[in-house]
Amino acid sequence: MSEHKPVIGITLGDFNGVGPEVTLKALAGGQISRVCTPVLYGSVKVLSRYRKLLNLEEIQLHSIRTMDQLIHKRVNVFNCWEEHLEIEPGKATPEAGNAAYLALKTAVADLKNNMLDAIVTAPINKHTIQNDAFKFPGHTEYFAHEFGSTDSLMFLVSPELRVAVATGHIPLEKVKPAITKDLITKKIKLLEHSLRQDFGIAKPKIAVLGLNPHAGEDGLLGMEEKEIIAPVISELKHKGTLVYGPLPADGFFGTGNYRKYDGILAMYHDQGLIPFKTIAFENGVNFTAGLSMVRTSPDHGTAYNIAGKNIADETSMREAIYLACDIVKNRREHTLTPIQPAPQSQP
Repeated sequence: MSEHKPVIGITLGDFNGVGPEVTLKALAGGQISRVCTPVLYGSVKVLSRYRKLLNLEEIQLHSIRTMDQLIHKRVNVFNCWEEHLEIEPGKATPEAGNAAYLALKTAVADLKNNMLDAIVTAPINKHTIQNDAFKFPGHTEYFAHEFGSTDSLMFLVSPELRVAVATGHIPLEKVKPAITKDLITKKIKLLEHSLRQDFGIAKPKIAVLGLNPHAGEDGLLGMEEKEIIAPVISELKHKGTLVYGPLPADGFFGTGNYRKYDGILAMYHDQGLIPFKTIAFENGVNFTAGLSMVRTSPDHGTAYNIAGKNIADETSMREAIYLACDIVKNRREHTLTPIQPAPQSQP
């Protein structure tokens, strides 16, 4: 890994989706190459086809087969497969799913071998990527498995707000039994630690949303707030964490109250991601917090309906790359000079 300029691996994702397009557009102009060394994991043939399709032929792609061939001022492409694969923008195919897995697997191996400082993942098709080695609902769970973590956190980040979710890719019917004191405690601690270590916020203020409408309406609409969430918040407050809630989710976002907090913990996927994507879809980034490594991703999917049409917005991918660089830098500084714990709050 580079001591100063981070080496960032970018996995191509499903090459029939918008991944290649937003990646190439984000790298066009050379600004990103000034702050990091990008390494694209996929195929020069695939990227060359999209480069021509998108009229981005000024981007010079440097093909490598080993990391010692890296050129720090170029856009490096690590070829993850040899055979010719048919590119069909907008179509979900097994070939594209397998290619997405090969790119991901190769990048993870290099990250484990300290050849990369972070990984940015372009969108995958969660169905076509499934195989004997990848049986996960998404990237978040895969990275947690590969890096031996049982306590990862799906964390959506933008300049406007930061939203994490207590439960991730699980059916709605399984959310309620999953909400336990242990889970909420772990997720708040992960969120606080990430805000301090990854974002450099010494005393983060955290808002915790309720599970039920109106945060349970004092037990009338559900008891999870009174019996599970509120006691955890009270306990952590007494230990010095600046945590508040449980707060009704609708009014919280509708009134702009989210602007008062450094981080927000939602109880389930859509409760957090619907308002986040409404407010910050174009520049939002998906970050997997709580891992020993750094992984970010644009906050959108494969977008098959616009793939190959040169209309996909690359802002989220660009922000994902920049955020990966920032977190790598913050973690280096955090390791050198640990941030002191927040002072004990008054009961």
